[in-house]
Amino acid sequence: MVTGPLLLVIFIVAIAFVLLAILAFRMNPFIVLLLSGVLTGFLVGMPIDRIGSTLASGFGGTLSGIGIVIGLGIVLGQILAEANATDQIAHTLVNKVGDKRSPLAINFAGYLVSIPVFFDAAFVIFEPLIRRLSQRTRIPFITYVTALAVGLIVTHAIVIPTPGPIAVAGNMGADFGLFLLYSLIVSIPSAVIGGYLFGTFLGKRAKNNVIPEEEVALKNVENRPSAGLSISVLLLPIVLILLGSIMKMVLRGDGPVLTFFGFIGDKNIALLIGVIVAMLALKKYIPRSIDEVIVTAVGSAGMIFLITGAGGSFGNVIKSTGIGDYLVEIFTNVNMPLIVLGFVLSQILRSSLGSTTVALVTTSTILGPVAASMGVSPILVGLAICAGGVGLSLPNDSGFWVVSRYANISVQDTLKSWTAGGTIAGVTALVIILVLSLFSGILPGLA
Repeated sequence: MVTGPLLLVIFIVAIAFVLLAILAFRMNPFIVLLLSGVLTGFLVGMPIDRIGSTLASGFGGTLSGIGIVIGLGIVLGQILAEANATDQIAHTLVNKVGDKRSPLAINFAGYLVSIPVFFDAAFVIFEPLIRRLSQRTRIPFITYVTALAVGLIVTHAIVIPTPGPIAVAGNMGADFGLFLLYSLIVSIPSAVIGGYLFGTFLGKRAKNNVIPEEEVALKNVENRPSAGLSISVLLLPIVLILLGSIMKMVLRGDGPVLTFFGFIGDKNIALLIGVIVAMLALKKYIPRSIDEVIVTAVGSAGMIFLITGAGGSFGNVIKSTGIGDYLVEIFTNVNMPLIVLGFVLSQILRSSLGSTTVALVTTSTILGPVAASMGVSPILVGLAICAGGVGLSLPNDSGFWVVSRYANISVQDTLKSWTAGGTIAGVTALVIILVLSLFSGILPGLA
């Protein structure tokens, strides 16, 4: 097979093929990623009879560890949305903090709701609320858009159980509970700085409110769960996963108590418990049957599974052909730490492909074995990869147009609020990760 600098050329050709196929020819990313894996295998000189099996093992290996969690996470998000629990969380937070600090409440509401609900759906749900709040408070609309959008994307890219972070934790071989714990430490300040503080800065510089004169009618839903119930259902699986990892560090031996917490703290079991509790607790608030809700969720999950698996296939070819090792060798020669490399590679793929999930899956598939062989913390490298998936969203990203069209703001304002705000949040996350790395010898799970 090909070795040396030609591997870098082949990698660039493969990425260029992905960009051209997706952006110019509007091909589906699932097909494109598989074709790019085949193309890379041919160009490198991989035996023809190994290309198919390499794609299959990458696809299966990626989904075997995270498929159940992705499916259950999507079902949980669908139940919360249809019960209007997400809407209730946002309204309650705004009412608690008051009008002046309502952008911060929206920022935090977006951060919470994006844990189980996908970015696009969550933004559409909240858009009428932030429009009405801007009219009522006279706080510029761009402040609310930035606070909401950045809060949503930070969680979507960094916090389990969204598909991207799940794939990263699995590919890096990291403990899911500890990964979740440190992802919260990294992501919360990042969301606040990139979303709320930068959004406030943009609002002070805004020349107008960007809000149409006519009143915006908010959905008035009488039959919806309380805020306490909504937040409890939302956070239950997260608490169980964290509890399982914390108990592993606190308890010693292999006693029944540790076994029990290890069971309920398993990512698959925790999400399953969360879904069952949501079904029972929120059933009366959902106008249609739970079966119909699950069918809807499964329908939206199909493409997520395919793209996530195909990203693993492409990444496995990159790894198997030696391209991944050569990329690491190049950056090592210029003294770039693996943490920074993870961020940079993920950021490049994020901006070029327009997909956070694909960028995270591909980068973590390439760097997972490298981090293990070099003895670098898989959690820190994994979080850096996730941070790289936050910013530099360009017009080739569907999220860019969701923000622009549903918020009815210009491309220029979208670049300011969504692209710049997200990039600030991503860089902030990287800085926090680098600070954590300085104390990796004393912090649990990072050594």
